[in-house]
Amino acid sequence: MRGGAEILDVFVPSGVEDGVVLRAAAGGARHHVLAAGVLERVADTVTPQPVVAIVRRTDVDLDALHGAQFLVVCVDVRDPGNLGTVLRVAEGSGAGGVICCEGSVDAYSPKTVRASAGSLFHVPVVAGGEPLEVLDRMGRWGMQRMATDAHSGAPYDSVDLTAPTALLLGNEAHGLGDDLAPHFDGTVTIPMVGRTESLNVGMAAAVLCFERARQCRARQGA
Repeated sequence: MRGGAEILDVFVPSGVEDGVVLRAAAGGARHHVLAAGVLERVADTVTPQPVVAIVRRTDVDLDALHGAQFLVVCVDVRDPGNLGTVLRVAEGSGAGGVICCEGSVDAYSPKTVRASAGSLFHVPVVAGGEPLEVLDRMGRWGMQRMATDAHSGAPYDSVDLTAPTALLLGNEAHGLGDDLAPHFDGTVTIPMVGRTESLNVGMAAAVLCFERARQCRARQGA
C-alpha cells in the first residue's frame, strides 16, 4: 500500500484481525475470510504469514526509465532469491530502476516477491526486453554500460560510477555472454582473496550498487 500498488483481494483465516487488511479493504480491496487450513493448502510456504493478497503488477515500460542516473540490468539471472535481493539492493542504494531481460526469472514469482521484501513495489521494474536491444537503448541514452566480470574487469572502486551508469549482472553460472561484450563500455571486478571464486549475483549487486552510492555521497561532500 505504501508503494501505491493496487490491491485487488486480501485473504485471511477466520479469526485473524489485521489492521493492514482492514485498510486495504477500506481502499477497495475485496476481503475474503478463509476456513481453517485453507491458507496453508494454497500458499507455497511451509508456514505462511496469515495474509495473502492479489496485487496488480507494477512493471513499467523501458522508456519510463529514460533519464535515470543509475539502472541495474539483469541478463539471464535465474534464481528468484538472487533477483529478490537485487531488487532490495537497488531500492536501498537509490537505483532508478531494475530491468529483468528476457531469460531472467519472473520478477513476480512468489519466491522473488518474498525475497524482495516489498522493494518490488518501491523501485521501477521492467519485466522483459531482449538484452541487445536494452543495451543499445542504454547507449543511446548516454549511459555507460558497465558489465560485471568475475576476473578480468577493472577493480570496482577504481571506476567512476557517478556518471549515468547501467550496471549489467549476468547468469549465476556463466556470467554475461560473449555476444554482448561488444556492447559494453567497460567491465568491473570485485577482487577476491582466498579460494572463493566469486560472489553470488545478489551479493555482487550489493557491493557494486552501494559503492556507487558511496561515490555519489563523496562527490556531493567534495
